Amino acid sequence: MVLRSTRREFLAGLSAAPFALAATASNSEPVRVIAVPAGGIQPQVVLRDGVLHLIYFLGDPQHGDVFYTRSTDFGGAFSTPVRVNSQPGSAIAIGAIRGAQIAVGRSQRVHVAWNGSDQAEPRGPLNPEAGKPGSPMLYARLDPARRAFEPQRNLMLKTFGLDGGGTIAADQHGGVLVGWHGKLPGARQGEAGREVWIARSEDDGATFAAEHPATAQLTGACGCCGMRLFAASGGTVYGLYRSATQDVHRDIYLLRSVDGGKSFSTEMLHPWNINACPMSSMAFLESGDEVLAAWETQTQVYFAPVQRGVQHAQEALISPPGENPKRKYPSLARNSRGDTLLVWIDGSGWQRGGSLGWQIFDRAGRSIAASTVTRPTATWSFPAAVARPDGGFTIIA
Repeated sequence: MVLRSTRREFLAGLSAAPFALAATASNSEPVRVIAVPAGGIQPQVVLRDGVLHLIYFLGDPQHGDVFYTRSTDFGGAFSTPVRVNSQPGSAIAIGAIRGAQIAVGRSQRVHVAWNGSDQAEPRGPLNPEAGKPGSPMLYARLDPARRAFEPQRNLMLKTFGLDGGGTIAADQHGGVLVGWHGKLPGARQGEAGREVWIARSEDDGATFAAEHPATAQLTGACGCCGMRLFAASGGTVYGLYRSATQDVHRDIYLLRSVDGGKSFSTEMLHPWNINACPMSSMAFLESGDEVLAAWETQTQVYFAPVQRGVQHAQEALISPPGENPKRKYPSLARNSRGDTLLVWIDGSGWQRGGSLGWQIFDRAGRSIAASTVTRPTATWSFPAAVARPDGGFTIIA
């Protein structure tokens, strides 16, 4: 299936002008690229009240560790890193979408969730299809003193078959949601039997209820694709995941909850027919009264506001110009003027890194700056981005 170009794509192609933002940004570096601390990979960031919270992966991609650090000067300097996983080697990076995700909740409490490695304990429930316990969906939170993370916990109590990346969201009222896609014993065979599951806490992650299905709509879930949850400041929780209906309808679906994650509506956001697993990831960003989502479809990256629903998002769809792109792993940032930075990786693959790409769009969706220098990225990694107070952006890759 060939997706039609939008009017904004056309405008972006006409107006692409490398580093045009430099004329309006007060900093001489409108986009600053910095390395992940300690040579790590898979950076994930949350910017809250001027503090940049960062996690990253170190070690053997099959069984390594997740570290947390923070910066008060947007990446100029970072605090001493703290290991998130209490059991060494219990995290995984293979596939790029199975790594850890971070959320910052009430009272700046940091929450992290990640797919457990083959060495992780406790194990997940018995996988009846494999005849042995599966990988766990692990969670840990920073202690009140902000000096260490509490012991990791497995939140998969009923489901099995963890594969693609899990996700986490936290609000400012004590709510924490951890999500993944998996199966119940007796579910339909293959990816068609997979569902999105949510483990929900109302006490800042101290306790979680057993997982429940996010929705009754049976779309399947793309086994080796990631997903993303996001708690907006207004109370709505959003989610993105990729379906696997009839093994070929690997469409992006938008989840939306107005009751703190107890239940979700489901709408198909962007279609893609492919009889393969694209191993893709998603991102969210809140800016003012807008919630932006980013994803990959047909080897191109897109973003759109989703707070008004799927129809509005489809009408406002934006993607960077370029012929035959092979783009993955989008990340978003927006500055105080409303300029949006979209970052991605070009040309990555299994056991192969790619190169960093980015484009800046103004409020009207017109391209006003683009990357011109090829910067290689590590195998299994992806970028993260934040907006700085001076109007520029920092990419961590």
